[in-house]
Amino acid sequence: MTAPARQRRLAHIDYRWIALSNTTLGILMAGLNASVLLISLPAIFRGIGVDPLAPGESDYMLWMLVGYTLVTATLLVTAGRISDMYGRVRLYNAGFAIFTLGSILCFFVQGQGNDAALQIIVFRIIQAVGGAFLMANSAAILTDAFPPDQRGLAMGVNQIGILAGMFVGLLIGGVLAEIDWRAVFLVSVPFGIVGTVWAYLVLHETATIRKHQHLDIPGNVLFAAGLVLVLVGFTYAIQPYGDSNMGWGNPWVIGELAGGALLLVLFAIVEGHVQDPMFRLELFRIRMFTAGNIAGFLSSLARGGLQFILIVWLQGIWLPLHGIAFQDAPLWAAICMLPMTIGFLIAGPLCGRLSDRYGARYFSTGGMLLSAAAFAVFLLVPADFDYLPFGLLLLALGIGSGSFAAPNTASIMNAVPPEHRGASSGMRATFQNVAQSLSMTFIFTLVIAGLSTRLPGAMYGHLTAAGVPDALATKLSGIPPSGALFAAFLGYNPMATLIPANVLATLTSSTQATILSTSFFPNLLAGPFLDGLRVAFAVCVVLSIGAAAASWMRGRRYIHDLEVVAAPAASAGEPAAILEGSAMSGR
Repeated sequence: MTAPARQRRLAHIDYRWIALSNTTLGILMAGLNASVLLISLPAIFRGIGVDPLAPGESDYMLWMLVGYTLVTATLLVTAGRISDMYGRVRLYNAGFAIFTLGSILCFFVQGQGNDAALQIIVFRIIQAVGGAFLMANSAAILTDAFPPDQRGLAMGVNQIGILAGMFVGLLIGGVLAEIDWRAVFLVSVPFGIVGTVWAYLVLHETATIRKHQHLDIPGNVLFAAGLVLVLVGFTYAIQPYGDSNMGWGNPWVIGELAGGALLLVLFAIVEGHVQDPMFRLELFRIRMFTAGNIAGFLSSLARGGLQFILIVWLQGIWLPLHGIAFQDAPLWAAICMLPMTIGFLIAGPLCGRLSDRYGARYFSTGGMLLSAAAFAVFLLVPADFDYLPFGLLLLALGIGSGSFAAPNTASIMNAVPPEHRGASSGMRATFQNVAQSLSMTFIFTLVIAGLSTRLPGAMYGHLTAAGVPDALATKLSGIPPSGALFAAFLGYNPMATLIPANVLATLTSSTQATILSTSFFPNLLAGPFLDGLRVAFAVCVVLSIGAAAASWMRGRRYIHDLEVVAAPAASAGEPAAILEGSAMSGR
C-alpha cells in the first residue's frame, strides 16, 4: 500500500492523535526496557553464571547499567541531524525496527559466563541505536503534527509514556525474572513489532525536508569520540582504583576526561566552519532555546542519579529494617517510589496543557522551586523514617518534575525553525541524557565520599560487637563502599556477598545469624550513608534553584511559527528589527 493510499484510508482519524499515540508507545517501550533490566539484573547474572561483585566482573554490571544510556546520549544529535536530512518519520520507523531487533537478539543470547554478558551488552547497544532515533524524533514529530497551542499537552501525554513504562517495567521485570531471565528481554518485543508496523502504516512526513544538505562527518566523529571518552571516564571514576575507594586518580580516567574535553573543544571550533553543522550553534541565539536547555540540563543533573540513590536507600536500609528480605527489596522499592510517578502523571499533562495557554515560564520555574523545596526537606529525613511523609516528599518531587518537563520541552521545540526540529530535539535530548549520566557519577561520588569517612569505623564496631574477632573485623572493615552499595542495589545480602564463604564458616552460628540478618547491614550503613546523601541533597537544592533561574530567564512566550506568520507586518510599518529581536531573545 502506497503512502498516499494509507493516508486516504486513515483520513477519518485526526493525524495529531495518530502521531501522539505512536510516539507515546515508542517512549513507553524505552522506559519499560530501562526499568525491566534494573530489577532483573540479579536474575540475569544468576542465569548466565556471573557474579557481578567478584573481582574483575564488575565491569559487566557497570556496562549493563550505563551502556545503553551512554550510546543513546552519544548518538542523539547525529540521529536528529540525519532525520532533518532524510525525513523524521523514516528514521523514526527505522529506530523502532532496530530497537526491536536488539530486543530479539537479547532474548537469544547464547552460552554462559562472560561471553553471554558481553553479548547482552552488545545487543543492548543495538537497542540504544534504535532508541536514539526514537528519542531524537519523537518530540520533533509531535511538534510537526500539533499546532502551537496544543504542543504542551502533547508533550505532557507523551512523557507520561516513559514513566508508565518505567513503573510497569519494574513490576513485570520482578515477575518475569522469577520465571526465566530471558523473558525480561522478550517483553519489549511485542511493543516493538506493533510499533514498527504501526509507524510504517500510519505515520507520514509532515515536515518540509530541505534538499542538498550535507552530513557533517568531522563534527559527528569529534562529538561522538569526545562524548564517549568523557562519559566513560566519569563512569570508571566511581570504581575503586588501587587503595582508593574511587578512581578519580586513575591515569586512564584522567586521560579519558582530558582527551574527551579536548575533542569537544575541537568539535565546537569545527562546527563554526562547516556548511551544514551537526550542532546548530546559531540556535543558541534564541533565548528560549538556550534557557530551556540549560534548565533541562540542571534539572536532569539534580534528579538523574538521585533516583538511583533513593532506591539504594530503600533497598539497602529502610525495607530490610522493616523485615523485607534483601532479594524482595527491589520490587518493594519500586512500589515505594510510586508516589513520584503519580505526581508526574498528574502534573505533566495538566501543566503542559496550561503552558499552551499561559507559556512555560511560570510552570517550569515553579516546578523546579517545588523540587528544590522537596530536596531541602529530605535533608531532615532520618534513615528509618515513617513512610507517609517520605511518600509525600516523593509526590512533591513528581509534581515538580511534571510541572517542569512538558512545558520546558514544548517551549524549546516551539522556539526553533521547523527545518531544524530534528536536530533541536536531538540536542535537547542529548543535554538531558548526558546530565543523567553525569548525575549518576556525581551523586554516587558524594555518597561514596561520605561512606569512606565513617563506614570502616561503623563496620568494625558492629562486627566486633557481633562477636567477630578483632583481626578479622579490621580486615573486613576495608571493604570498598561501592561494593556495599552495589550489593544493596542488586538485592543481595551485602554481608553474605562481601564476606567470603570460608571466612563465614569460621564464625559461630549465632554470630553468622547476627551479621546475616536483615537488620545488621542496614544499621551499620545508615549513619555513613546519610552523611553523603545529605550532601547530595544540598547540591540538588542548588541545582534545582539554578534550573528555576534559567527557566525564568527564558522570557515570555515565543512561538517560531507565529512569529514567521507575523513577519509580513513589518512591511505595513512595523519595524523589522522588533520582529528579529523577538526571535532572537524570546521576548
